[in-house]
Amino acid sequence: MPDTPHPAPTGDPLVLAAICLAALILPLSFSAGAVATPSIGRELGGSPEALTWITNGFMLTFGSLLMAAGTLADRYGRRLVFTAGVATVTGFSLALGFAPALWVVDLLRAGQGIGAAAALAGGTAALAQEFDGHARTRAFSLLGTTFGVGLAFGPIVTGFLIAGAGWRAIFLAGALVGAAALVLGPPRMRETRDPHARSLDWPGTVSFTAMLTALTVAVIEAPGRGWDSPALRGLLAAAALLLAAFVIIETRAARPMLDLRLFRYRRFVGVQMLPVATCAGFVVLLVLLPLRFIGIEGRSEMEAGFLMLALSAPMLVVPMAAAALARRVPPGLLSGLGLLVAAIGLVWLGFIEIGSRAVLAPMLLIGLGSGLPWGLMDGLSVAVVPRERAGMAAGIFGTVRVAGEGVALALISAALAGRIAAELRRIPGLPDASRAQAGQRLAVGDPDAARALLPGLDDATLTQAYQAAFTTLSWTLAALTIACAVAVLALLAAPLTPRASAPPENPPAPAPGPAWPVRPRTPRGSPRGPGD
Repeated sequence: MPDTPHPAPTGDPLVLAAICLAALILPLSFSAGAVATPSIGRELGGSPEALTWITNGFMLTFGSLLMAAGTLADRYGRRLVFTAGVATVTGFSLALGFAPALWVVDLLRAGQGIGAAAALAGGTAALAQEFDGHARTRAFSLLGTTFGVGLAFGPIVTGFLIAGAGWRAIFLAGALVGAAALVLGPPRMRETRDPHARSLDWPGTVSFTAMLTALTVAVIEAPGRGWDSPALRGLLAAAALLLAAFVIIETRAARPMLDLRLFRYRRFVGVQMLPVATCAGFVVLLVLLPLRFIGIEGRSEMEAGFLMLALSAPMLVVPMAAAALARRVPPGLLSGLGLLVAAIGLVWLGFIEIGSRAVLAPMLLIGLGSGLPWGLMDGLSVAVVPRERAGMAAGIFGTVRVAGEGVALALISAALAGRIAAELRRIPGLPDASRAQAGQRLAVGDPDAARALLPGLDDATLTQAYQAAFTTLSWTLAALTIACAVAVLALLAAPLTPRASAPPENPPAPAPGPAWPVRPRTPRGSPRGPGD
């Protein structure tokens, strides 16, 4: 709750502008890393694993620290955490513009993720305090639109900057946006805190972050080391032990960071299937397709950015249309049907040949289908649990969403590299080590390095191996999306009934704000989801 007894009814539009500018950096940071990876690799070199960390380093720290940042914002002040987060993102973005080596880029990207978690948690919490009533609803709607704009046009802006000034320009531009947010927002933003906020759950935060780190490192290193590597087995065992430790810590904590008892609600379990499906059927393509267009097909960054519009532009309009339809159609039913549409697009995508512009049609279908649950799942995450648990439910959902995206990106990238290596094994006379390394290089869009590893193969053979592997991966993602759609239809298709109020066993924890990329529809602290 705020320090002042009467929150501002309309809020300062410059504060809203600052928070929206800060929010714009988040999808730009995500898409910029994917589009810029081939250019960074050409200039700085580096192994496929190191190139993968350009995106995964950002997602790992962002996802693992989001809830911790929400706790700090409520305890120490929303303005303070927002300011620190934006300043951190801005500083690391500026440093990225001058990074001398790939390992420095990876470390700075992880630093960006830390700042992004603080900026999002502090910014969305501050927004709920700065605005009230209809003004608050409009403010969150504009914030959601900002995320959509960044998601849709991020690849184009990134391609334009790379073509005109090189990959370093995209991070310097992000620093300018962050500096503008710092000038506009914090001087005008009221400081607010929750006097009843719990202290940071350090054991839970450390065990959760360490678990995600061990799992992500293991998955990224798997194609090069092999799944039977002792080091890899050690990392996976450590991840399992850390996960068990995290569950025990949260189960016994008086005020846990994640109240695992919410998973007793079958509808809440169904809601968690939505980010899994949209990650597998949409988010991973935001990374894989630019690497395919630029690295494998030889298109420019600018052309790749325009092609990506077919996938991401529907996010500007479909989530709003889904919210309107949810007044008449159960949101769970809409979400499940949307996932089935996206699955059809994924199957279609697997048939498209490398270099064909026919790829735009299945990309558009995937974007349209994914947009239906995208606009509904944040509201569903709080609508399917008792009102007193809404804050904690939103926090769990946000953590599952962002942390899951980081792990899924690593896992699916490793799967693509493994499938390419398997296709190359069909060719006799090639050493296994070279085939595995060539598969990794092709997966990150570096066919020149793959040809150097396998000098006896021509471009057509390498492209054919990539095509077969991408087709298998696309159909596998379609199967996963269908499985999630079936689960969603089974658990969420029925109309929502009003949420029951039940005295919570522990005071509900405050939500850290919606996860990126997201279209927030409800203010923090008084969530109202579809079906309320």
